[in-house]
Amino acid sequence: MERIYLPAIFKGMTITLKHFFRKKVTINYPEETRAFSKVYRGKHVLKRDEEGRERCTACGLCAVACPAEAITMIAAERKPGEEHLYREEKYAEVYEINMLRCIFCGDCEEACPKEAIFLTDRIVESDYERLPFIYGKNLLVEPLDPNLRIDISGRQTENVLKFKQNKRFAHNK
Repeated sequence: MERIYLPAIFKGMTITLKHFFRKKVTINYPEETRAFSKVYRGKHVLKRDEEGRERCTACGLCAVACPAEAITMIAAERKPGEEHLYREEKYAEVYEINMLRCIFCGDCEEACPKEAIFLTDRIVESDYERLPFIYGKNLLVEPLDPNLRIDISGRQTENVLKFKQNKRFAHNK
């Protein structure tokens, strides 16, 4: 029997028939969305502090930590009268992420000492051209209006929140 492969054929057919009668896992994407896990890494955001100032100080640690070399930035000095816009003396005049190169690893998020960059639970939209995938500050910095800010607390685990409550590690407040 084994020489004519009948047991193997019947075994394969039973597996096929089992899958034939199962519920389909396909969803109609634009109309239906699948629930993401809490730690899903999607579109990037540059956060603002409580006063609406940009947190990023253009230290470059996120660009160095990026294994895909997707982040580029140009630093500039804050001018007198711009204290309400930027937290530190130095800020990122140009901050760009090439989303075609990004692998959404989260290393930029972990490397940032000022907690300025985070990956959100939002999807990066697709397109047929390359240029829209270079995200500048106009797409990355969250809005000034506190009601339109992006909540990233859902991505932080209990261990991270406990770590941040320790006064010894509260370095950027």
